[in-house]
Amino acid sequence: MTGSDVSLGDNLAQREILGGGDVDDNRQPGTREPDNLQLVHLLRAVTVEFGLRQAEFAARNGMHATDVRALICLLDAARAGEPATAGLLGARLGLNSAGTTSVIDRLERLGHVARIRDERDRRRILLRVEPAAIRLGREFFGPLIDGVLQVLDSFDPAERDTVRRFLTATHTVFTGAGATAFISPPPRTS
Repeated sequence: MTGSDVSLGDNLAQREILGGGDVDDNRQPGTREPDNLQLVHLLRAVTVEFGLRQAEFAARNGMHATDVRALICLLDAARAGEPATAGLLGARLGLNSAGTTSVIDRLERLGHVARIRDERDRRRILLRVEPAAIRLGREFFGPLIDGVLQVLDSFDPAERDTVRRFLTATHTVFTGAGATAFISPPPRTS
């Protein structure tokens, strides 16, 4: 399935499965779930919606969802001042070298990424997101980002620090050393 094969129905099904609708969680009728669990479910709903927007962007632009994640990784690396290599991209996306090369080749064919030689080490190839791809992303995601910035502007600095602390700690849970233990398949028994 390519990004252009994603339909609105698929996105609605994903929303129902991952983040929306009523879920029977064995609670007694009329009881509320704990506040902390409500926050976890709200965070999940936001990530599902963001994923749906990424899928929509990918479909509109003839890309695969992995291509969009790759562009995000490359933009994040640029913001952090990290050299964006194929190895870094593969590690961030959890892809082997063949899969990483396929993603880079697709993005290069679409004119979204360029391979350039590192000025400090001419043997190393770096990846750069092209200005046209940045403009394309800004046209699509810009209104959403602006909306989030408006929400954040309504928070005082202490509230923004609390949000930042929560998101940073949550990110650490998902990317920390023990995170793969949650998603690794169980050991095979013979």
